[in-house]
Amino acid sequence: MLRRTLTTLARTALLPVRGATLLYQAGRAHQHFFQPVLNGALGDQLAARHDPRTIALSFRRGGHDVPVAELGLSEARQKTVVFVHGLMGDELIWQTGFQDEAGGPLRYGPRLAAEAGCRPLYVRFNSGLHISENGRALSQLLTELVEAYPLAVGELVLVGHSMGGLIIRSAGYYGSEQLVVSSEQVPTKRKRPTKKLLTSHCSLLTEKAPWLAHVRSVFLLGVPHEGSYLEQNGLLVERLLQRINLFPTRFLSQAIARRSNGIKDLGQALLVDEDWQQPDDPALPRPRTLVPLLPGVRYHVLVGEWLRASLPQAVREYFGDGIVGAASGRGQLFDDETALPPGTAVRTARFGQQHHGGLLHHPEVYQYLKQWA
Repeated sequence: MLRRTLTTLARTALLPVRGATLLYQAGRAHQHFFQPVLNGALGDQLAARHDPRTIALSFRRGGHDVPVAELGLSEARQKTVVFVHGLMGDELIWQTGFQDEAGGPLRYGPRLAAEAGCRPLYVRFNSGLHISENGRALSQLLTELVEAYPLAVGELVLVGHSMGGLIIRSAGYYGSEQLVVSSEQVPTKRKRPTKKLLTSHCSLLTEKAPWLAHVRSVFLLGVPHEGSYLEQNGLLVERLLQRINLFPTRFLSQAIARRSNGIKDLGQALLVDEDWQQPDDPALPRPRTLVPLLPGVRYHVLVGEWLRASLPQAVREYFGDGIVGAASGRGQLFDDETALPPGTAVRTARFGQQHHGGLLHHPEVYQYLKQWA
């Protein structure tokens, strides 16, 4: 009896230690999420201060940034799948679950590599920056990829979740409008005929980025093509608190206003610089540039339907996958067949009883990717 009592007391005394150990282990397993979440919330401000915690857009391997020159791609003309995460995410959402970097269940990237022979590449970016800033940087990164490995990169497949899909579309815009500056030395005559000065004659040309010639398929998972109702409601709350104009409401509105540019861009899915550079009129929505789809590309629009089919249609349409409304997830541009460029095709797939995050590890979504990628 005494031994049992002492054993119970010892176990009780060790409970705080065990709890702290479990908390520490959980923190270690999830510490890689802290930096992406911080960048998603305040990444533009971190970048402005040159904070060392700022994420730079890069390919990732083994938890580290990898320069394009060090990717070491060797197999010739292999189908290459580039995965782009969403707001506050990182590359691990495509590789393992939330348990542990090494011990979680395999997700889309490793499974496609093992079962379909694809080459997966993972991009991490600062999701607090403007979508257009990340779109331009992604276009440049893909250009570096195909220029560094012209024989290794075969068909290019882009897969984006949520904000990542908008960045892919923005990258397509900037890749199609890439600016090339050419300088030509021409002689200029002066008053003294014995001397001729050479001056630079600059011309501006547009040339498509080379990675666009490799793109065949784009998969857009839970992407708010027409904007996010959560950010729209957040903006409404911010402006309402400003109008009340009391000390507590001013404090709250100022705190809400500090959310990152990336989050603010999600409200209307702003994909180009000119959209967010315009003066903000609280009485009117910002004019938005319509970014066309890329010619000759197969677009796959994957939409989650979170609520039960027994609920009213209007309710299910509004909430969509819980984060992205149904109409925004489908996108008006993808529904208009008359607006499609030559050779472009769109296929929309819906996944019932599936929330926004569930699209990242749903068995049917994986089978869809495997079939069509």
